Amino acid sequence: MAEPHDNPGAVRQRRGGNPQEPVRSAVVEELSDTAEDSDSPQAPKRRPSTKERLTDEDDYSPWVDVLRVISFLVVASLALSYLISGGESFTWGLKHKPRYLQLEWWKVQLQAPPQRGPIYLTPEELSLHDGSDPTKPIYLAINGSIFDVSSNARTYGPGGSYRYFAGVDAARSYVTGCFAEDRTADLRGVEAMFLPLDDPAVDAHFSAAELADIRAAELRDARDKAHEALAHWVRFFENNPKYPKVGYVRRDRDWLDSEPPKKLCDAASKARKPRKIPGDEDK
Repeated sequence: MAEPHDNPGAVRQRRGGNPQEPVRSAVVEELSDTAEDSDSPQAPKRRPSTKERLTDEDDYSPWVDVLRVISFLVVASLALSYLISGGESFTWGLKHKPRYLQLEWWKVQLQAPPQRGPIYLTPEELSLHDGSDPTKPIYLAINGSIFDVSSNARTYGPGGSYRYFAGVDAARSYVTGCFAEDRTADLRGVEAMFLPLDDPAVDAHFSAAELADIRAAELRDARDKAHEALAHWVRFFENNPKYPKVGYVRRDRDWLDSEPPKKLCDAASKARKPRKIPGDEDK
C-alpha cells in the first residue's frame, strides 16, 4: 500500500499549522496600513497668494447687485402704486392722487396751524371742499354733520360716481336717491315718496272717518321710513373709520323759512304705488 506522503496528488499539511493564518495576516496588515494612513496628518491647504486674492477681487462686478436692487425697487413701486390707487394704476398714473402725494397739500399743511376740535362751516364754505381744489380736503355733510371723505377721492371727487355729495349737505338725496336733483338738506315733504297714491275706486270702500284714520297711519309709517332711510346713511358715515367726522354745518335757525318747499323728484314720485283695499296688500 502506498503511503500518503508518497502520493503526489495528496495535499500535505503542516503539523500544528493553520491554513487560514496567511489570509488572516494579510487582512490585518491591510487594515493596519489603512489605519495608519487615516491617522497620518493631512497636508495643509495652500493659502492663496496676495496676487491671487487681488485678481479675484478685480473679477468681482457690482453691477449684478445694482441690477438686483433696481429690480426690487421697480417691483416694490409697482405694487405700492397698485395698492395706494386701489387697483387704478401700476405706474402712479393716478387720476385722483391722495393728499399726501400732492405737493401743494403739504405746503398748506406746513403753513396752516393745526386744527383742534370740530370745525363749523357755512354752506358756502362747505362748497369749497368739493374736490375741485386739490389743496383742500373733500368734505360732505349729512343731516348737519361734516365728514372727511378725502381718502376716497375717486368716488367723491370730480368725476366720481358720488361727486354730488361732496361740498354740500345733501341729506334729501340720501332718502330719495335723486343725487343730482336733491342736493339739499331740506327734508320737507320727503316722506311723500313712501305714501300710497289715492285711488277713488279703492277709497270708495271706506267711510270718510275710516279713510282719515288710514291716511294718518300711512303718514306716520311714511315718516318712520324716511327717518330710517336717512339714519341708515348717518350711521354708515359715523361708523366708517375711513371717513372721520370733522365738524358741523353752521346755519341760521330759520334757514328753511327762506327756502321754498322742494317738489318730490321724478324718480321718487314714480316709485309710489296706489293704495290697496285692506287684505289685498300682498296682491
